[in-house]
Amino acid sequence: MTPNHGFTPKELRKLRSLKDPHGIQKFLDAMPYHLADTAWSPRKVLEENTSHCFEGALLAAAALRANGYPPLILDFEAERDTDHMLAIYQTRGHWGAIAKSNYTGCRYREPVYRTLRELALSYFEVYFNLRKERSLRNFSRPVNMARFDHLDWMTTDKPLWFVADYLFTISHTPLLRPGMSKRLHRLDDRSYRAGCVDRAEKSKA
Repeated sequence: MTPNHGFTPKELRKLRSLKDPHGIQKFLDAMPYHLADTAWSPRKVLEENTSHCFEGALLAAAALRANGYPPLILDFEAERDTDHMLAIYQTRGHWGAIAKSNYTGCRYREPVYRTLRELALSYFEVYFNLRKERSLRNFSRPVNMARFDHLDWMTTDKPLWFVADYLFTISHTPLLRPGMSKRLHRLDDRSYRAGCVDRAEKSKA
């Protein structure tokens, strides 16, 4: 890869201006959430200024790389719910995360978690479906997006479904022991409302 990773000088200045993981998260938070079934590259997200969790995580990974971090992502698998993807980073040996989400609690994490399991568990209580069921079940190993550099994942005009396809092939670690999921209670109404603040929804025709 060239030093600019395929970005124009203007695009690279924008990514570098975010400076650190918290700055990247603030940029994602200010960006509208969109519900389209797309798989845009980070360049396309910068152009459109909107994203969902998959695209937001990839933009965050590219921005992390532009600011000296490895471009790492982590995949969550859910039961009776959509999966989720994060960009992850380490500070002094502790893990944190950056994420775009349609739910309040499934976004940023400060770098205070000693292991990826600890990080994943921090999402458990706030990861729920519209039935108010806590749905997070598995987390993947870290994936370094540099493995897709030959496909120009940061700047291509083509959709990045090959990333999603790859995540289906790698092993995931269960968060719960057998039988635990059957004993889980549904989310209370107050927590549900808090988790859905400013949630984007498809317009009704």
